Amino acid sequence: MPITIADVAARAGVSKTTVSRVLNGKGELDVQTAARVRRVIEELGYVPSARAVGLARGRTRVVGMLVPSLTWPWMGEVLQGAVDVVETEGYGLLLFTCNRGEESMRQFASQVSAKSFDGLLVIEPEGTLDYITDLHARGLPVVLIDDRGHQPLFPSVTTTNRSGGAEAARHLLELGRRRPLVITGIEPFGCTQERLAGFGDVYAEAGSPLDPRLVVEGDFTFDRGRAVVKQLMADGLEFDAVFAHNDLSAAGALLAIRESGRRVPEDVALVGFDDIPYASHTDPPLTTVHQPMRQMGEAAARMLLAHFDGTPLPDAPHVLPTTLIIRASTMVPA
Repeated sequence: MPITIADVAARAGVSKTTVSRVLNGKGELDVQTAARVRRVIEELGYVPSARAVGLARGRTRVVGMLVPSLTWPWMGEVLQGAVDVVETEGYGLLLFTCNRGEESMRQFASQVSAKSFDGLLVIEPEGTLDYITDLHARGLPVVLIDDRGHQPLFPSVTTTNRSGGAEAARHLLELGRRRPLVITGIEPFGCTQERLAGFGDVYAEAGSPLDPRLVVEGDFTFDRGRAVVKQLMADGLEFDAVFAHNDLSAAGALLAIRESGRRVPEDVALVGFDDIPYASHTDPPLTTVHQPMRQMGEAAARMLLAHFDGTPLPDAPHVLPTTLIIRASTMVPA
């Protein structure tokens, strides 16, 4: 049987409260009593529950993290960034996904009620923003990662989706590509709207507004990217470039272009978004807009941990810039 705080109290001839005060350094204690309790702890090999000690101190030293799924291509980078910071500072991470829908959220809510963590990092599962906002309003420190343009009423870390789209457009225009196909993300997402707006504004300013027939909603998947290109080619719509709102869609588009007998980048230049590790291993390697996903996870975790130490959470979003990474899917090697 594991040694309990009651065992220590009985052997030392004190109350469990006294043992707890010794463990947590709270209150004034007789020096000899405290020394006796520590000696008994050592003799019995008692290891206090980290959770119990944390609760006694008013902290669990655990950070919660809520995400939609672990299957998103860039999720690992965000998680690694958050974990690097959390573990370095001596905290644990309690991870929740929404893979099972309402059942997952009920389980998460029970952990919130049990005060199992000191604060929460969130990559918003669809339809949960109001609930997360309410948790923050009730006193749970929350930092949102990748706000999708929602601009929530609590702290967030985001990136420059609009300027990323604009930079992709400028690059294609510099290459003389005047008729791009845009495979968007899911339409309600703020990141989709921002990337499309940035891209479209640059083309409009250059006197080449986007052809509405060449702006097609995608779903961030390889299969949808491939299907869009195949359908438009079957319909006889011409395009000399593709801007896909993520790298998986771009990879699907790349396959469909090559299956048609066209060449990338000679016939069709191709730009993705995210810069997941796979992007540099396509054939040809993919030009893409790099999102600093690991840095976003790091920044959100630092913001939350600094709040635990007394630094107020910021009112304005913390914005990290995107960067265009040029590879062979747009530039023919010299």
